[in-house]
Amino acid sequence: MTAEGFLEGRRLQMARGVLLQCIMGGYPPARFYGSDDGDLALVPDPAQIHRLPWSQQPRALAICDADELTGESSPLSTRGQLKAVIARYAALGLAPVVATELEFFVFAPNPDPTQPFQPPLGLDGRREDGHSAFSVSSNNGLRPFFNEVYECMAALGLPRDTFMHEMGVSQFEINLLHGDPLLLADQTLLFKHLLKEVALKHRLTVVCMAKPLAHTPGSSMHIHQSIVEIGTGRNVFSDKAGEPTATFRHFIGGQQAGLADFTALFAPNVNSYQRLCHPFASPNNACWSHDNRAAGLRIPASSPVARRVENRLPGADANPYLAIAASLAAGLYGIENKLEPSEPIQGEFVVPDNLSLPCTLHAALERLKRSQLAKELFGKEFIEGYIASKTMELTSFFDEITPWERRVLAAQA
Repeated sequence: MTAEGFLEGRRLQMARGVLLQCIMGGYPPARFYGSDDGDLALVPDPAQIHRLPWSQQPRALAICDADELTGESSPLSTRGQLKAVIARYAALGLAPVVATELEFFVFAPNPDPTQPFQPPLGLDGRREDGHSAFSVSSNNGLRPFFNEVYECMAALGLPRDTFMHEMGVSQFEINLLHGDPLLLADQTLLFKHLLKEVALKHRLTVVCMAKPLAHTPGSSMHIHQSIVEIGTGRNVFSDKAGEPTATFRHFIGGQQAGLADFTALFAPNVNSYQRLCHPFASPNNACWSHDNRAAGLRIPASSPVARRVENRLPGADANPYLAIAASLAAGLYGIENKLEPSEPIQGEFVVPDNLSLPCTLHAALERLKRSQLAKELFGKEFIEGYIASKTMELTSFFDEITPWERRVLAAQA
């Protein structure tokens, strides 16, 4: 939209079906988004209008809510779904607080998708070989790129906690500061957009796939969650003596009750399950533990005021609005129904059958399809539309024969 049109308050409308557009560009049947495929109104959030610092031509980005023309939030909007979950907490006098940890890879340009990704050439003319995890000098070869990333983050008002090199080859992680869930979802979206745009300027490729390289750790989007009392700001996961509360237990119980049903919301792509089924601290289970990275739900070591639950299931490819909404909705379900969690696990452990999660997109979609809990918390229209869109993507994947199949199976009698 032109700046003039935006400042005049001109309404921007968009076909309802766009909210169910699949990643290849197609759409499920119109019955999933209203057979007329009428318009939605895109309503900008005044707090999320940003001048884009990497663009030479003056340009701005406005994060919008997708509202029905009657004024209500569209049930197909993932940002609207997150706002509805936050409102359900507020009705109980509670406010969730979250932080996201986003991992990503920085690669050289990859014009031929049949070829594996490669690390970029460093300032010394060599490619990283994977021995730089957590090194203080590991991103020196990418210093110009990261300097501009930091500058753009500051210009967009994106506060960062820590930045580090992760375990993978040319893999990095940022921890965003904890705060309001909607704000953190907006910031996560903006940061991913920023990364890709700045990378293009530096002739680099940033990849937020869950598992872009074989035999290498995947990229997660861990979600740290706590709940405070509105008015006092008290963390309701800890009592006055600093001990865990019943609310803390019930929140974990709700997460365990919802994680398997919601796996397709946390792991939305075929590639997501490459990360989960070849885990490098990427657990595909609903176990919980005190500071054990093999558990899907980890309680990090912290003071009572910072007691929180880390959901380690979502990948970097997850929609931040939907992943945060699903995680918080599951926790609230546990609080409202006083669900008790399993016993915590420590050390090496075997995942009980009732705490295992789907390990393929097909299995995850089938589980979501059967879930009454998902329909209760997110609405039948959203869940059925989401499944329809993701089923199209899965079908498209199965329409292709992979190099592995040609290499290994072609010679079989």
